[in-house]
Amino acid sequence: MNTLTNKKVLLGITGSIAAYKSADLVRRLREQGAEVRVVMTAAATEFITPLTLQALSGQRVHSLILDAEAEAAMGHIELARWAEVVLVAPATADFLAKLAYGHANDLLSTLCITTTAPITVAPAMNQQMWQAPVTQENCQRLQERGIKIFGPAMGSQACGEIGAGRMLEPLELVQCLEGLFKKGSLVNHQILITAGPTREDIDPVRFITNRSSGRMGYAIASAAYAAGAQVTLVNGPVSLSPPLGVQISPVYNAQEMLEAVMTHIPTTDIFIAAAAVADYRPVQQATQKLKKKEAVMQLTLERTPDILATVANLPNPPFTVGFAAETNNLIDYARSKLQRKKLDMIAANQVGIEGVGFDSEENALHVFWTEGSVELSRCSKKEIANKLVDLIIQRYQLKKRLSS
Repeated sequence: MNTLTNKKVLLGITGSIAAYKSADLVRRLREQGAEVRVVMTAAATEFITPLTLQALSGQRVHSLILDAEAEAAMGHIELARWAEVVLVAPATADFLAKLAYGHANDLLSTLCITTTAPITVAPAMNQQMWQAPVTQENCQRLQERGIKIFGPAMGSQACGEIGAGRMLEPLELVQCLEGLFKKGSLVNHQILITAGPTREDIDPVRFITNRSSGRMGYAIASAAYAAGAQVTLVNGPVSLSPPLGVQISPVYNAQEMLEAVMTHIPTTDIFIAAAAVADYRPVQQATQKLKKKEAVMQLTLERTPDILATVANLPNPPFTVGFAAETNNLIDYARSKLQRKKLDMIAANQVGIEGVGFDSEENALHVFWTEGSVELSRCSKKEIANKLVDLIIQRYQLKKRLSS
């Protein structure tokens, strides 16, 4: 049986050109056995007709907050009680702001406040609107309230621009919803993962960074989500599409990564630090491009914050997993880092070998914990992420049993 069989999905549609995808989304959800009811904002009806969605869902489409034909003329109460999950797709920047601040001036926003069902949103907007600080702040506020954000995807947009802001495709959204209802070892657990490099600016055009692509962290995020976890991914600058069902928190430098991590740590059960954080940053950042004048240029560097050690040394830390990318003495350096930073586990990988580790599709890991270790032989990062997450689950559950 599909995980969406007989599940009651309330689909909210707001005023975006991506509303045309909602028709296919209704069809895909019904193919998986879900019952679908549709609520549209007034702006949404300018892009796609209620009649189309009524024909596809087999149910009357709702748009009025006070509906004489609804139960007691209070459609938001009736629909809020009916839904097992609310998916707003597409969700405009305006609707995200409305939801973030509890506005309730139409049927869709009102029932989102009224319902006790999980609320999910699939953003769709111009890439500059998505990147705007106010939109990111609103998304952060929604995530803190437990609202899941699916996407957005990278790609070309109706406005002609290219960037993040496209609504996920219907089949991707179906997979995201399936993840909410599946059972796994990490159901009801919050997993926080860091991924990718950080950048430390030297001047407006130059920075210190490393070769991390973020693929390993992204693969771990997907594996943790597949195990039923609620996953937040704090990632540095990467060129990867967000993993399905995972909450993304993009950052630029080590300080921003630390702040994002510490924001989520209070509700985190397992922290996996897969990011390759820059160890040093310039003491001073030039405000203008440095010119090529002298034969030798010196930069004064200072240490960046140690995110992993900061988390592991909290009074009540989550189960903490570190990474060690080494070019030599892999075992000695990994064991030393495990003990020195008081980690629960550490995954060490040899870098500098062609085809493995940084900026590659494959990896090999040697995983250590206080009482033992295991080697995960070379394979795709997706495969090795699944094996690593299985191992983390085993050690995490054992620690919980021993401490109870």
